[in-house]
Amino acid sequence: HALMVDSEPSTSNAVEESSAKIPPVRRFVRNQIPDEIANDENLASAMKVLPANYDFEVKKTVWRLKQAQAKTVALQFPEGLLLYATTLADIFQSFADVRDVVILGDVTYGACCVDDYTAESLGCDFLVHYGHSCLVPVDVTRMKCLYVFVDISFDVGHLCACVEHNFAPGSNLILAGTIQFASAIQETRLRLVESYPALAVPQAKPLSPGEVLGCTAPVVEDAKGKDAIVFVADGRFHLEAIMIANPTIPAFRYDPYQRVLTREEYAHKEMRSVRRHMVERAKDAMRFGIVLGTLGRQGNPAILDHLMALMRAKGREYVIFLISEMNPAKMASLHGLDAFVQIACPRLSIDWGEEFERPVLTPYEAEVALDNVSPWWLAVGAAPGEENSPYPMDYYARDGGTWSSSYHKQTGKNGKTKRTPVQIEQTV
Repeated sequence: HALMVDSEPSTSNAVEESSAKIPPVRRFVRNQIPDEIANDENLASAMKVLPANYDFEVKKTVWRLKQAQAKTVALQFPEGLLLYATTLADIFQSFADVRDVVILGDVTYGACCVDDYTAESLGCDFLVHYGHSCLVPVDVTRMKCLYVFVDISFDVGHLCACVEHNFAPGSNLILAGTIQFASAIQETRLRLVESYPALAVPQAKPLSPGEVLGCTAPVVEDAKGKDAIVFVADGRFHLEAIMIANPTIPAFRYDPYQRVLTREEYAHKEMRSVRRHMVERAKDAMRFGIVLGTLGRQGNPAILDHLMALMRAKGREYVIFLISEMNPAKMASLHGLDAFVQIACPRLSIDWGEEFERPVLTPYEAEVALDNVSPWWLAVGAAPGEENSPYPMDYYARDGGTWSSSYHKQTGKNGKTKRTPVQIEQTV
């Protein structure tokens, strides 16, 4: 289903007339980078080794490290950015008065994997996490932490040409993508708003506008009136989240590297059928294994506390396991249990659930299995042609359910809890 426009890359920096109709975004800058760093020619020269269209926020990071007087710094990357680790380490040692740099080599799937625990155990006093948004707030991490999104620029003009070639003017479009392309998404919106006045960039707070995670995506209002989702990403993982959350809206993915717009499909009926079967199997389980993921901060203790209370209230026995990465063979070796609940990544269950011998539920599915939450298959569809309400993809959403892992609703600035206590009905 490839839909491509073979146009030359746009080279104009001119702002189209339509952008003038939208008020500019107001930005407030604190701790402005001092001139001796901003205008450092040697630093600028060292940065030329990095790709010009990748914004590693090097000068800002140097300033933050010098401010914190950091001496041992941990750098954490997703695998796609790990090749730039040693270059950045050299820069920080040369220009930020850093003595040692530790490059964390464990796999990093998202900001949920921010590994301040390991960094602390290695004697680091500052952590820089690249490629993901701030899911775990810096006032929660055990050391000073800086998130660098690594904004990636590309030929937005070609994306706009693809949209204009494939969608009639006035179409009701949704524009979203991964955090690396957040700036490009906003620029695309500005360029297309005249031809597509209803074009919307949805937001699932605390994520940025248009940002989608593999486990968290906005539910689009008035889905039946939307013509398509245009999603900017080089893979399907994040796209599938917004497709699961909005199953009736046709989805298209624009790959900024391949410069191709494709129509994407997802087996909604099959996924829901499999997950319902697993939940129903787990309803009769009396002994549960609760897996707390230890890959960075994937495992949220607040959800663990809630699930333990729920298990006790429902008369279920449970055993807690600390596991960094789950796989079918490892789970099969854990005997004497009827089902599992994993507090790590919901997509482990959604994408790979059939590979496990026994049900491996998400926290949401556990609540359904234990009759604490109404199942999605009994709810009314949100749009014509949709059998049930969307399977929830709100794991890090501020307004997510009791199964949500959002730190933003758990603690306030003073460290006190903001999460509403959950009322669990005692079974007789």
